[in-house]
Amino acid sequence: MSNILINKNKTILEALNRLNSIKDVSRLILFVEDDQQQVIGTLTDGDIRRALAQNKNIYETIDSVCNRSFTYIEQGYSFINLNEYRKKNLKILPVLNEKKQYVKLLDLDKIKAVLPLECMIMAGGRGKRLSPLTDKVPKPMLLLGDKPIIEHNIDRLISYGIQKIYISVKYLGEQIEEYFGDGSSKGISIEYVWEDKPLGTAGALSLVEKFDSSHVLLMNSDLFTNVDFQDLFLTLLESDAEMAVASTEYKVDIPYAVFETNGSYVKNFREKPSFIYQSNAGIYILERELIKEIPKNQFFDITDLMEKIVKEDRNLIYNPILGYWIDIGKPVDYEYAKNFIKHLEH
Repeated sequence: MSNILINKNKTILEALNRLNSIKDVSRLILFVEDDQQQVIGTLTDGDIRRALAQNKNIYETIDSVCNRSFTYIEQGYSFINLNEYRKKNLKILPVLNEKKQYVKLLDLDKIKAVLPLECMIMAGGRGKRLSPLTDKVPKPMLLLGDKPIIEHNIDRLISYGIQKIYISVKYLGEQIEEYFGDGSSKGISIEYVWEDKPLGTAGALSLVEKFDSSHVLLMNSDLFTNVDFQDLFLTLLESDAEMAVASTEYKVDIPYAVFETNGSYVKNFREKPSFIYQSNAGIYILERELIKEIPKNQFFDITDLMEKIVKEDRNLIYNPILGYWIDIGKPVDYEYAKNFIKHLEH
């Protein structure tokens, strides 16, 4: 992003040429630096138009026309609610260090949040129900649209500002590792946790030496969803809970009348009722300290930990997914997801 930085002594004409060269940013903007590389202002094409309307010469320096009253974020933040900035119609937020030097850019059209989370994606399963598709390809690497299932999840995590991802692998895991590498091609860090034996849906967490974030996001790799990770995280914080579970609605239709009884007497009945339950969607955010309760390198499901929290009368909450959610476990699910994504792309 060095092309968005410009010295204050450059001319308006040079700034115009620089603005025309900017790509992959939702708004054309330059950050004006002094000789100590401190960001002193911003410059847009609107600033230049206003300057020219005031008879400024295109060979004058931009020092006199840049906007010195600009919004920025200081490096070292833990969590920022970007919605507060969106309400102010801001699209670009620079991150500056303590010397007011440029660190990075937050493009609010491209990222949904900046969550202080590290993530583990569970991708070690065999996927037997999808055989023969998974005989030579691990289930997370099955294509959905133009990219693997797991890549849809990784890209969504990136859009929420998550920069460190662990992937637990076992069956044909070398294909996943070869495809993503260390994550640098996506601007993030990816590490692989190899399971020597099946460890369930949470056991691999115990193999990470140290998570740096105070909360950890855990999710299955075979999901296709537009879950709101920020809403899940905020619900966890607001509820003062140890773990939050994303949920999806599961509807049960009873094809008969259901009796309400007292002994053998029918006191009331409902004709063909439907019941809606909140069910586990395979996405969790938990306090880092909870990982200490997971036995080291042993088979352990996340539901075992959930059960332990509930039995000990500790706080476990759920948060409904309001968008779409598809668990790609069976061939019919995979076909549905492939057809569903065609509609999303159009």
